[in-house]
Amino acid sequence: MDLDAVRTFVAAADAGQFQEAAAELGVTQQAVSKRIAALERSLGVRLFTRTARGAGLTIDGQAFLPHARELLRVAERAAASVHTGRRPLRIDVLASRSAQSGLMRGFHRAHPEIELDVVMLFDIETAVAAIRSGAIDASFRAVAVPGRPLPEDIESVRVLDEPLELLTGPAHVLAGARSVTVAQLVGHRIWMPGIVPGTEWAAYYDDLVAEFGLTIEATGPNFGSDALLDTIADTPALATFMGGRSRLVWPAGHGLRRIPVTDPMPVYPHSLLWHRDNPHPALVTLRAHLAATAAGHGAAGTWAPGWVLPR
Repeated sequence: MDLDAVRTFVAAADAGQFQEAAAELGVTQQAVSKRIAALERSLGVRLFTRTARGAGLTIDGQAFLPHARELLRVAERAAASVHTGRRPLRIDVLASRSAQSGLMRGFHRAHPEIELDVVMLFDIETAVAAIRSGAIDASFRAVAVPGRPLPEDIESVRVLDEPLELLTGPAHVLAGARSVTVAQLVGHRIWMPGIVPGTEWAAYYDDLVAEFGLTIEATGPNFGSDALLDTIADTPALATFMGGRSRLVWPAGHGLRRIPVTDPMPVYPHSLLWHRDNPHPALVTLRAHLAATAAGHGAAGTWAPGWVLPR
């Protein structure tokens, strides 16, 4: 149904004259007549009768009027739901317990007036496609995997370098260390079943292994973080890496240890991606917040893959 015709019908019904409706809508009286006639043809009924005073509603017109008003109200609500100044800011984070999620929680605390929709997409191709289609406004990612440069219409800014930590059970040989160097990890079994080939984090850990001669095993099914923590707690020969800002909870009896890694400190780079033409005003606020509050990157004594964009 043509909403312009419905809007014209309501204006004419309220005014009682096609001429006044035309003036209100900023169109000619002939345009009003054509729109009303088209609406009547689509409905198969007459909506107005001509009178000496102007135009009066028929019985069918009176029956249609409240529904026409509701149609216009629904159309206004639909438009408002996607208006960039009114709809929630939609942001993609990798996981609910990740550093990225922590950055968004900090943003929400600083700007509680901004509505947020937080989603979790799996890989960077999916995230970039969602940014370009407008399904999301921005995504946190490691940028950029070798051989897969970002499209020219996607902007990025590096917002956080997250230190890696070694996670061990209480019986692991390194469990009592206050920190460990990368060289001390050579020969130890580091188990990370969540690494998926072709992902950003797989490329990151591939470079980490190649650079320092570490042993990272991604074997076995990934049953999630709880199962990983159970296994690490019970297996003295295994350790795993986790982000220093990841928020994980485990039973007190597990006795797990989070140990800083140094010389150099491996850091996982987090960048914010968005479409250069995205007009959502809250996106500007988010970028300003991250620039003011997120830790810097590229500090001395840290390591990240050479393919990560520095900006």
